[in-house]
Amino acid sequence: MNYRKLGKTDLSVSEISLGTWQVGGKWGEPFSHTNADHILNAAVDAGINFIDTADVYGDGESEKAVGRLVRSRSEQIYVATKCGRRLQPHTNEAYQPTALRTFVEDSLRNMRLETLDLIQLHCPPTDVFYRPEIFELFDRLKDEGKIQHLGVSVEKVEEGLKAIEFSNVTTVQIIFNMFRQRPAELFFTEAKRRNIGVIVRVPLASGLLTGKFSADTTFSADDHRNFNRQGAAFDKGETFSGVDYETGLAAVEELRAIFPDDTNLAPDALRWILTFDAVSCIIPGASTPAHLTSNLQALERPAPSTEQMATVKAIYDERIKNPVHYLW
Repeated sequence: MNYRKLGKTDLSVSEISLGTWQVGGKWGEPFSHTNADHILNAAVDAGINFIDTADVYGDGESEKAVGRLVRSRSEQIYVATKCGRRLQPHTNEAYQPTALRTFVEDSLRNMRLETLDLIQLHCPPTDVFYRPEIFELFDRLKDEGKIQHLGVSVEKVEEGLKAIEFSNVTTVQIIFNMFRQRPAELFFTEAKRRNIGVIVRVPLASGLLTGKFSADTTFSADDHRNFNRQGAAFDKGETFSGVDYETGLAAVEELRAIFPDDTNLAPDALRWILTFDAVSCIIPGASTPAHLTSNLQALERPAPSTEQMATVKAIYDERIKNPVHYLW
């Protein structure tokens, strides 16, 4: 495993880390603590030391599994969770310091931990990023020893740029992959200038960049890759990175020509992300230990050649950029 500094937190985190949206079950399936324990322990065995979760994943069950892992292992494991998505309705007005404090304290109880290494606002509405009182709350929580660092998870580049104007924001979690390349422009430049840790989520575009899907692939009714393609439940950029499914399949076929020796494109897609030095770590998910093994193969891949990097960019420019680039 290789490690990188997580911005000004000075935490040294595994390049390939673990996101737990689907740990314990695939999207649309009930949470399984047995499955979660297998995946989480396999991750630590492989050298992963940064686990990202959220209070809404499995309605708190994911946090409980992560907390159990931390308490059962001797290794240094950094825990990041998120707060805010439990608000109903999920609006700017609903974001209040009292509510967020309650969520943080609930997460500590879920995980049976005394402090959180990183707490992140969970993709709040854009207006929240213009409210200093929200960010000031986390200074008080840090003084109380309940959190160590504050970060944000964002949908849009503009939200990330606004968030890092607050001095106590140390990390930004953002979607970045071969189908979502805009962050590599101004945002990465500003993140490096301000020493902000960049946590990359949705690195495989909800599995589309594995190369394992086809026009005949079906997803269950409860899977967001079925019901959220047009943003019916939450920001559609979270599903296939906002890329039209058929357009994405066509682009994947062109990517296969760049990496012809690999039937599984996932390691190449992850290795591509790691070529950007602004990135601190990637948090691909895994619903089985096999998915984790696949993700870790990225560490064995050589860096893409200059020609491969240029061709990935050309495919993005031709097929993806116009409908996607300027939305997020």
